[in-house]
Amino acid sequence: MLFPKVLAGPILRRVDRQSVTIWIATSQSFEINARIFTLEQEIALDTISEVTSICTGEKLFIHLIQIHGRFPTDTLLGYNLFLQDINKIYDLKSLDLISENKMQSITYGDLPYPSFFIPDRSNSNFLYASCRKFHGIGEDTLIAGDRIIEDAQMDLEKRPQALFLLGDQIYADDVADPLFPVIQSVAVHLIGHEEDLAQFNGTLNDEHFRKVIHQVNGRQFITSKLCNFTSSNAGNHLMTFGEYAAMYLLSWSPSLWESVYIPPYDEMLERNSIHLLFPGDKAEQKQSRTRYNEQTEKLLQTMAGLQNVRRLLANVPTYMIFDDHDITDDWNLSADWITQVSQSPLGKHVIANGLSAYWIFQGWGNEPQRFEEKFIKSMSHHFAGFTAHSVAYVHWVKRLWSYKDWHFVAPTKPSALFLNTRTIRQFDHLPQAVKVGWIFKESTRSPRLIGTEGWNSVSKTLFQSGWIKGDPLLIISPTPLYGMGLVESVLHSYVYPLRAIGIPVDETLDFEAWKYNGKGFSDFLTNIFNWNPSQCIILSGDVHYASAVTSHVKLNSSAMTILQFTSSPTKNKSFTGMWGFLLRSAIWLNVRKRKGKILQRHCIDSFTIVNKEQDSSCSECPIWQEKLRYLSTTSGAIVETKNNIGRLLIGDKFVQNTLLQIKGEKLKETTFEKINF
Repeated sequence: MLFPKVLAGPILRRVDRQSVTIWIATSQSFEINARIFTLEQEIALDTISEVTSICTGEKLFIHLIQIHGRFPTDTLLGYNLFLQDINKIYDLKSLDLISENKMQSITYGDLPYPSFFIPDRSNSNFLYASCRKFHGIGEDTLIAGDRIIEDAQMDLEKRPQALFLLGDQIYADDVADPLFPVIQSVAVHLIGHEEDLAQFNGTLNDEHFRKVIHQVNGRQFITSKLCNFTSSNAGNHLMTFGEYAAMYLLSWSPSLWESVYIPPYDEMLERNSIHLLFPGDKAEQKQSRTRYNEQTEKLLQTMAGLQNVRRLLANVPTYMIFDDHDITDDWNLSADWITQVSQSPLGKHVIANGLSAYWIFQGWGNEPQRFEEKFIKSMSHHFAGFTAHSVAYVHWVKRLWSYKDWHFVAPTKPSALFLNTRTIRQFDHLPQAVKVGWIFKESTRSPRLIGTEGWNSVSKTLFQSGWIKGDPLLIISPTPLYGMGLVESVLHSYVYPLRAIGIPVDETLDFEAWKYNGKGFSDFLTNIFNWNPSQCIILSGDVHYASAVTSHVKLNSSAMTILQFTSSPTKNKSFTGMWGFLLRSAIWLNVRKRKGKILQRHCIDSFTIVNKEQDSSCSECPIWQEKLRYLSTTSGAIVETKNNIGRLLIGDKFVQNTLLQIKGEKLKETTFEKINF
């Protein structure tokens, strides 16, 4: 298989006045240098390039380029990369990434280079998005972000200054049937060999498992029983590092698609590459064929926009944080989940593979200095080759499983604090009393998405970044603080009791929002009050719908207004099945009731959150009180369930949230009411 020299990228990552970080993946080793230009006069700036390159396979090299200098603000800047092998020096133009053919170029308009700017102004302009499944239903709305920059390429007042990706950048557990053989082929050719998963569970040496692990839709039993995962869509679950890597490369760039193709269903069937429970059952085969062909159409739709996605990522500083699907669905959902998976050598290995891929494709570029030399060397040595259960391997797995500092602060204006809501959770062992009709049960409590030690680390990171009390603050929480307000009452009334009688609703419905642990929710508010920002805005994703909420909170003798904006999904319209039924029902029942109204609630000493309308004995001095209001769009709606990405404008005296969508070839903007202050 012949690969292009550049597999994905360049992707513009962390940017500040002293340093510009660029990520790129190549199929061979290169020495890399970079130049930064002011585009108005096309003058090269005095810079020094610091490049760290890691070989993760025979044909997969990841490079992080940090360009140091003193960069002007509010000025359109451009960059070029120079890749040298033993024969030749290539730049972005000779690599055909900068082209007169605008359908192929990563530049906008007549600009000679991919471009960006470093803002030093009172107004701010951000894009934010979450939940992009390659074969998800509907349009890929990252294209809307590309369209916005194309339309405002020279206008720094209107051009977004950063892109925040809030989680589920890939779906490792939910992989399309026709994408699975492409990923497997690319993975083996990139890495140079097939990772031997039987080292971690000898059952995989059985003839049956040696076959089905490579078949389309053949991994559900393996991941459920041998990894102890709980995803119900894991038939094609990514397991090896090469598979995770291939998924990122195929999702972010059209380059690899020029070297591969999607095999038709009949070809896969003839090669015995489709897992059928009852091979002679015509109904099952028909269902399998229909699913395969429908997903192929969705893949082709996404592929058509990959050049726009690549151009977007090359032209705006991009910051990323994981959520569960980046690793596996239900990742660290409960203490029981962690115990079960950690007791499976295969499950532990797959999680470590997912985390190592997250680090090198996403986490590393957020704040390169956050990862010490020991961490980077450990990753590099592991990619060079490993032996299962060796001392080096055990240390590698332990390092990834125990690493907690995935949170970071992006050097935007205002600063953006990205929360890690997955690996620093705290699980309360005290039971939760639940009443279901005449049944009285004790049930497991939902986790605090960030525990006490986690909040201490987050606060330390915030203040070490240079942020000071009284500054405005963006908080990036993959899971919304108020993101499920429309359905909280339905879930608490009908879903929480189901858990008490033994139905595994945690795994079925991702029952893990901030509100479902009153102590965790209160800790979030307490930390915001301790930080005391002059303006607090939370950006979130995850829940597969978009909304906007304003909350006026009183805690002790202080008061604060918190704004919450949620954008989800980028490409995964998913109001289907049991979850979709509950969500649609909740919205239908609650929109009219809550639209335009102020909702009041408070937290009592037991950390139970009580709505004012509930008949409850309220303590005289609640821990906190708040008044919530859902903001309406110009059309009068308070929720959007179709694919979207958010655009946040922050002015001197206002905040404006807009949803961007693609309707055919047209860009659609849906604006929420403006908040003045």
